[in-house]
Amino acid sequence: MEGEIKNFIMVWASALLLLWYCHIVGKIISKGVIRFFAILPVILFLFFLPLNLFTIWLGGPTSFFLSWLANFKLLLFAFGQGPLSTSPVPLSFPYFISLACLPIKFQQVPQKSGHKSPLNHGLKIVVLAITAPIYLQKDHVHPKMVMLLYCVYLYIGLELVLAVVAAFARAGLRLELEPQFHEPYLATSLQDFWGRRWNLMVTSILHPTVYNPVMSISSRLIGRKWAALPGVLASFLVSGIMHEIIFYNIGRKKPTWELTCFFFLHGISLAIEIVIKKAFNGKWQPATVVSRLLTLAFVVVTAMWLFMPPVLYAEFDVMTRRECIAFVNFVKDIITTDSRFKSFITVTEG
Repeated sequence: MEGEIKNFIMVWASALLLLWYCHIVGKIISKGVIRFFAILPVILFLFFLPLNLFTIWLGGPTSFFLSWLANFKLLLFAFGQGPLSTSPVPLSFPYFISLACLPIKFQQVPQKSGHKSPLNHGLKIVVLAITAPIYLQKDHVHPKMVMLLYCVYLYIGLELVLAVVAAFARAGLRLELEPQFHEPYLATSLQDFWGRRWNLMVTSILHPTVYNPVMSISSRLIGRKWAALPGVLASFLVSGIMHEIIFYNIGRKKPTWELTCFFFLHGISLAIEIVIKKAFNGKWQPATVVSRLLTLAFVVVTAMWLFMPPVLYAEFDVMTRRECIAFVNFVKDIITTDSRFKSFITVTEG
């Protein structure tokens, strides 16, 4: 555990140094191809930097933050786009690195309900506590039920981790941040789920880096009416590939490509949904309760079919439990060592 913490500090110290370089480049090199080639080595370095970590708690978020978010934002920054590009006054370095490598987004217009209450997160922690005994007895529970529990754990765990990151960023930057999740289990369609409720930071970064360029090209080839469809498919395909990379960085196991199939399936389904909505022109839609149940069922069933098997294949549940035990033992060793040191000082002074 101690070695992993040292590696974690090294990785993030290196990332901060590289982002400082990009911040300087943004001041002295105009947007365009030259800035892109000046930043390209940093993008490649950040892509492989998380491979120095081997734990799910430290390596997983770091891979997501650096290999995916930071790199996509730097690609936009190279051409004067995205959250890192501001005009006429550039971002200060603390804001630059915060926006570059953390899943945060400043609210353009302050909202009273910008972030969730502690009660909301507290209830989700209670759900984890209540269902934990079921996991401990998973050998005696139907595999499908265990898989469903994993889906719940994954959602709540991801939301809580991102909420903690946003809380620290909010405290450090003194700014209101946009929420990353908006109760995805209440989605009334796939478009609602992926576009307005689930991991909104990923949506906001895929839109300018993948969706917009593909849509621009498609509009010239097939017309603006259907140009959104290739953009949707391309965005979900890229998302699937990036998930494969993050899963590899954590588990170091050969990709099965089920993750890519999961996201591409949802891309196809969302494209079909868009076509149907255009055909009916918004004149017909099922009742809210029905649409919510259908959307949730489709997401959960496809997740259990294609998303969760790679999680089990990479043994994320085993890694999580092992790392939690290692962390507890690490803290105990520190407390024990500290107590012995104080006793030694007391005896020596006596």
